[in-house]
Amino acid sequence: MLIKIINAGLILFAVFMGFKQGWNMLTTKPEMLELFGKWNFDKNFIIINGAVTILSAILILFPKTFVWGNFLMALGILLIICLQLQIKDLRGAAIEVPFLLLNLIIIYLQHPLKNS
Repeated sequence: MLIKIINAGLILFAVFMGFKQGWNMLTTKPEMLELFGKWNFDKNFIIINGAVTILSAILILFPKTFVWGNFLMALGILLIICLQLQIKDLRGAAIEVPFLLLNLIIIYLQHPLKNS
């Protein structure tokens, strides 16, 4: 029971962060334009990436789409890690690693409302 409560908290945190980052991309906040500008991504890519991030956060909430939502979110995080490593920004890549691990951990723990 305690594991399910902890996992629910981790899921809510991941969903919150997904919405927050997705919204920042969708509304093209300056920090997102700066981040993705390092790799010459245009505004449309950032907006689409933000929409996919928000979609993945929503999918995480439901047991039937839980794994797909985590997969999409982890894929977006992995993309940023790879791009950071491409420009040799180890600090930027390291900042993303805990968020990637968070998605993997909550996949392992499974959705707390899933029927066993």
